[in-house]
Amino acid sequence: MQHAPISLDWLTMFPALEDLEQPAKTLLAQYARIVEAPIGTVGYREGGACGAYVMRLAGQSRVYKMSSSGREILLYRVNAGETCVITTTCLLGNSNYPASTIVEEPIRDVIIPAAAFNQLMIDSKVFRTFVMTNYGALISDLIVLLDEVAFHTLDARLAKLLLDAGTNNVNRTHQQIADELGTAREVVSRQLKRFEQKQWISMGRGQVDIQDRAQLLKLANH
Repeated sequence: MQHAPISLDWLTMFPALEDLEQPAKTLLAQYARIVEAPIGTVGYREGGACGAYVMRLAGQSRVYKMSSSGREILLYRVNAGETCVITTTCLLGNSNYPASTIVEEPIRDVIIPAAAFNQLMIDSKVFRTFVMTNYGALISDLIVLLDEVAFHTLDARLAKLLLDAGTNNVNRTHQQIADELGTAREVVSRQLKRFEQKQWISMGRGQVDIQDRAQLLKLANH
């Protein structure tokens, strides 16, 4: 990662910090840093020590859990204007990372060292409220994920994943889809083939084209 000079202009990305107290601003100006990283950069690995709070200014990374057999499941993504719930958990609990993250789109982050983060949590009501509000929202998202994994069938989760892409042309390989669903590529390929036979989708190399959103939506909500 490359370090860049920092000002506090980035605070505009986080409206909840608009009324941040002056001592907190002074601390941030002194200790916070802006870092950038390209696609493919590993932000942290499972079991590693957590040394800083991360506030995303631009780009996207995915946070995932890897099983002992090497199978991956997507937990969530961190986009511009967001923070990382697992990082927050580790800082508050003084624990190591329970998952890993990798950059999917070039990122630009504000990094607040753990010592400065802890001081802000003690001294700044505005910062503390911001952290805990974001933490609560992201925990809710993880509970939704748990519900999907525990109570929804794979075909319903696959339909929802395709619909959530926001486009009828989903540019993902079968392996990438399998990683997000926490299953094997062969399982995803078989299910996509069934969708194709029903004329709900068509498939190309590294791409899934949605042909019948209504049927996928019906399945996803089943």
